[in-house]
Amino acid sequence: MQLRVRALESILTEKGYVDPAALDQIVENVETKIGPHIGARVVARAWVDPDFKRRLLEDASAAVNSLAGFDPVAAHLIAVENTPQTHNVVVCTLCSCYPRMVLGIPPDWYKSRAYRSRAVRAPRAVLAEFGTVIADGVTVRVHDSTADMRYLVLPERPAGSADMSEAALAALVTRDSMIGVALVPAIAKTDS
Repeated sequence: MQLRVRALESILTEKGYVDPAALDQIVENVETKIGPHIGARVVARAWVDPDFKRRLLEDASAAVNSLAGFDPVAAHLIAVENTPQTHNVVVCTLCSCYPRMVLGIPPDWYKSRAYRSRAVRAPRAVLAEFGTVIADGVTVRVHDSTADMRYLVLPERPAGSADMSEAALAALVTRDSMIGVALVPAIAKTDS
């Protein structure tokens, strides 16, 4: 794949269609300024800062944009919170609308027709296929992203994480947990 990318880049550069510096900037942005590490920072901040969490749930775009160090998100981000009573899952039934600035490039399965249709019709079955079993008493809510609104799931803070730093908490958060197809696992207690 790398050889193909390099060959394509060489041809497009040679013909004057792309500027190599612009491509380098795009790659740097994808690696540092957008992606799931940004969303993980947002989630960790919400777990340790109740005021930020409140702002995130009221106006996710404004709250996320208040954190420095990455490209701003557009005014269409909505945060939904997982609780012991409610589990949220995100899908885009029409295409693959996705909050790239905080989650990065969408995974192939997110764009697949099977996920897009089944997540709405049988969300518990789809979650189980990801290894995420939601208890019968928990309500599963499916949120359909559109071009006008994108969703970020605020996962439940894992048990056993009370003494962890914000950076350590961010390391626990995955892209899949911010889509709602995975949980953030509890922290195993170690005997010291």
